[in-house]
Amino acid sequence: MDQVEQRYDAHARERIVPEPPKRVEAPERLPFERDRARVVHAASFRRLAAKTQVVGPQSDDFVRNRLTHSLEVAQIARDLSRALGTHPDITETAALAHDLGHPPFGHNGERALAELATGCGGFEGNAQTLRLLTRLEAKTPGAGLNLTRATLDACTKYPWGRGEAADGNGKFGVYDDDRPAFDWLRVGAPVGERCLEAQVMDLADDVAYSVHDVEDGTVAGKVDLTRLDAAAVWDTVRVWYQPDASDAELDDVLDRLRAVGSWPRAPYDGGRAGLAALKNLTSDLIGRFCGAVQQATFAAGEEPFVRYAGDLVIPEATWAEITVLKGIAAHYVMEDADRVALQVRQRELLAALVDVLLDRGPDALDEMYAADWHAAADDAARTRVVIDQVASLTDASAVAWHERLLG
Repeated sequence: MDQVEQRYDAHARERIVPEPPKRVEAPERLPFERDRARVVHAASFRRLAAKTQVVGPQSDDFVRNRLTHSLEVAQIARDLSRALGTHPDITETAALAHDLGHPPFGHNGERALAELATGCGGFEGNAQTLRLLTRLEAKTPGAGLNLTRATLDACTKYPWGRGEAADGNGKFGVYDDDRPAFDWLRVGAPVGERCLEAQVMDLADDVAYSVHDVEDGTVAGKVDLTRLDAAAVWDTVRVWYQPDASDAELDDVLDRLRAVGSWPRAPYDGGRAGLAALKNLTSDLIGRFCGAVQQATFAAGEEPFVRYAGDLVIPEATWAEITVLKGIAAHYVMEDADRVALQVRQRELLAALVDVLLDRGPDALDEMYAADWHAAADDAARTRVVIDQVASLTDASAVAWHERLLG
């Protein structure tokens, strides 16, 4: 056991269901290595390959889907974790798992299911991730993948229930009927606080999609970094992320980004040289953001940065740069008129699918969800089963189910 491994005690390595030592001839894996393997081999992880990140996975061979996004988040999280002295397997596993609970059609599908699930406790992608890890994934009956406490805690981006967020936002990390598993994994954790490994995972997610969404938008022809309509983008930034940001403040942030040596000076032309330049920009920005966070975190405290022994420090200037990149993607990609019209149709499809499954019941569900339906005690519990089923679908399978059940 190496020095980093020794920083995590038996409490951190405990599983909900105790497991005897493996009787195999292959080299023995440490607990957190085993956690990572379980996520990689999970069915919900494979399904991410056919779920929307920003642009639908069927639209272009280049753009990211939820799986490739998760792999990129994992790489960023692992590198930053190693630099900080945190266990890289824990943070990588949390990053690989962070989007498992996302339904078809990305955040648009998440919003649709949240409205449809108001009567059974709501829907939130992060709470659905915890539900998959601790209940729905088939590895250990009654315990999902039966991951260690430290790994499950690192996967918990919002360690509170619906309506319990201190800042009043709608994000939450656990449904009421998953409280037993949540309470177990949070034993000894400060109420409402995230462990450092979860903070690293969350930052890696922000860094990845702020940079990669702009890259995907550029390749798709929707973003031209040499001709930004700053006034319009700043309006989007204020609506989506920072309502109090002034034009002057955001202009300064954009000037800093444009000063990065690899920022493009000519429009993207689709050629090999142009793509290489875009990749260099992506790499430089990720290194810029993670390097600034690493330096600020080291300056604010002493190692070891493990679980609740420290906090990740994100400089205000770094967060502002990440936010501006998010705003560029939001304005040119998320608010694109064709995309908005498509999202309306996607929400209608999911609503119709939930309605028909509630009406037809277990005969229209996959076998495992049909069993959950029969075990459900009331209408709210049966609605949750249908939501679980629909959330498990990919973009393509949601369309196929709709065609099969509704014509």
